[in-house]
Amino acid sequence: MAVLAKIRQRSALMIVVIALALFAFIAGDLFKKGNFGKSSKDVGSINGKDISFEEFRVKVSNVEKSQQGVTSTAASNRVWDQEVSIALLTSEFEKLGLRVGPKHIMEVLKSDQNIGKNPIFLNSAGVFDEAKFREYFKSNPEQAQYLKDREKDAELNAKYQIYATLIKAGTFTTDSEGKLKYEMEANKVNFAYVAGLYSTIKDSEVKVSDDEIVTFMKKNEKKYKADESRELKYVLIEDKASPEDQAEVKDKINGLLSGSVVYNATTKKNDTLPGFKAATNTVEFVNSNSDVPYDSTYVAKKDLPAADADKLYNLAPGEIYGPYVFGKYYCLSKSMGRKVGVNAKASHILISYEGAQVPNQKEKRTKEQAKAKAESILAQVNANPDSFMMLAFTNSDDQSAQQGGDLGYFGPNQMVKPFNDFVFSNPIGKIGLVETPFGFHIIKITDKQDGIRLATIAQKIEASEATSDKVFTEATKFEIDATEKDFDKAAAAMKLTIAAPVTVKVMDEAFGPLGNQRNIVRWAFESGTDLGAVKRFEVANLGHVIAKVTKVNKEGLMAVDMVRSYVEPILKNKKKAELIKAKMTGTSLEAIAKGTGAPVQQATGVTMENPVLTGGVGQEPKVVGNAFALAANQLSAPIEGNTGVYVVKNTSVVKAPVLKVHTAYVAKLKAQSAGDFNRVIPALKDLAKIKDNRKDFNY
Repeated sequence: MAVLAKIRQRSALMIVVIALALFAFIAGDLFKKGNFGKSSKDVGSINGKDISFEEFRVKVSNVEKSQQGVTSTAASNRVWDQEVSIALLTSEFEKLGLRVGPKHIMEVLKSDQNIGKNPIFLNSAGVFDEAKFREYFKSNPEQAQYLKDREKDAELNAKYQIYATLIKAGTFTTDSEGKLKYEMEANKVNFAYVAGLYSTIKDSEVKVSDDEIVTFMKKNEKKYKADESRELKYVLIEDKASPEDQAEVKDKINGLLSGSVVYNATTKKNDTLPGFKAATNTVEFVNSNSDVPYDSTYVAKKDLPAADADKLYNLAPGEIYGPYVFGKYYCLSKSMGRKVGVNAKASHILISYEGAQVPNQKEKRTKEQAKAKAESILAQVNANPDSFMMLAFTNSDDQSAQQGGDLGYFGPNQMVKPFNDFVFSNPIGKIGLVETPFGFHIIKITDKQDGIRLATIAQKIEASEATSDKVFTEATKFEIDATEKDFDKAAAAMKLTIAAPVTVKVMDEAFGPLGNQRNIVRWAFESGTDLGAVKRFEVANLGHVIAKVTKVNKEGLMAVDMVRSYVEPILKNKKKAELIKAKMTGTSLEAIAKGTGAPVQQATGVTMENPVLTGGVGQEPKVVGNAFALAANQLSAPIEGNTGVYVVKNTSVVKAPVLKVHTAYVAKLKAQSAGDFNRVIPALKDLAKIKDNRKDFNY
């Protein structure tokens, strides 16, 4: 309505604007869809291999259908990552000449629960029967495409398993590496040193230019590689209720307390309608007058609105409280009575057994053994109830063991039936033993909460049409002023706050604190959106966002201002190092200490595994490594460390006893490298030529 009102106000001028806009829209559509637009039908490519948009679109659609609530962009990102991984891995499979046969493919298919455990394909003994599987698809040719797709996926999966096995088998740890690990942990060095710390030179004494930062990044291109991005600043003009709107809702809800007189067109007489206080059918009255339907649930005090909980909880049956504000609503609540024990709090000790539905058993035991152990613990708890927490911590197979078995508060039927029945049919303090599919539970009921049932009329506090029109006018005026004039000055003139800049990438959905605003991100990357472009967006349940593109960062090196806070200290320390080195003259630590104004310090028993210098210096692996490499009483050259420049003098190296085998240290290294296979795909991506055209297809 607000938009239509503004169009009427603009009259003839608006008609001309609309005509031009329609022409631009139609012409733009022709250029996009016709011969003048881009000819590419591919959503991207990996190492020169194109990804068809049509096939990509179908896959994205399938993800959206199968996963409720997933956005189009999130589905697109998921499918894109999958397509990239498959393309890169397939290329590797081809290079290695990997092949898989029908038996391997069938094994992979059987591992799919929808196939391997499907009753249709099981024999009388409940075992997968390949003959029945084949016969089913032979008898149901309409399912042939499903089987073809599954076999294609299974073939890829089978090759992946072989590939993973090859890589894992090719990574191993030698005894020599285990020996080095042992020596790094056990060998110790003692040395004296002088430290010229970077902090002794003020940052203001060394300058770093943008060119120096760019040169540094070019030497480390992979680390500072950046995707295309945009920086935007914006103003949010909220479409929210004005004080007048709030007062109107409050008056309206107050008016429901007492009766009202309404003209009856049928009887042609005035009818007196009862108010909330006198309503004979409270539930019907609530549903007729509230934006939120009647809820018959009994609510514990802790779950009531915090500011009004005491008064609401202590209402007598039939008594009314309000109006009060809860969230975005004005509310009136009438007590419909109280109920004892609507919530309960309990602790338990779970003793599970082989075959029980619990994943984290601490020890293997039979059902009989579990029952015997549970009965033994129950006896201990009955003898000393205060021991429950420690017994839970040391014996329970449930994650709640870390909290002494405490499960917190829960309502009826939230727990499995035997557990629920015991807790809600016994008083506080009762201890007992029950069996569930998870095992045997020693239960202690620790608290119960009473609840109150409230009939609540809630009317939303929202902007009126007049307020929304006023907000629309303000937002439109700012958009025009910000486009024609300076954005910051226009905001200052209208007393609007400019939010902190937001940097987005082409396939982002989130837009800073505003959350998912894909339309704003998409606009920022459109071909017609140039540096300085301004546009207004209507955001549901929020208001109007007027955004301006303030930076256009092309793909390549990261922008200087984005890395300055990280790179500048590195470069400043390098310059400080040269200044400190110039002072480190002399042939002894004492002479060097005098030149730098720093004391001679001692480091004792330092290892390469933990190369930490005391006195708040921290990790200095280069310094410690140099100390190990020096001969006894030998002085080093200046060493650029993490926190300063060091000159060290080796006092002694204490070597650890020689071990014949280093099995334990080899095992440590193997454990550290167990996840190395997960680095394969990221490594392949780093080396690949990947072109992403999704922004051209409005994802």
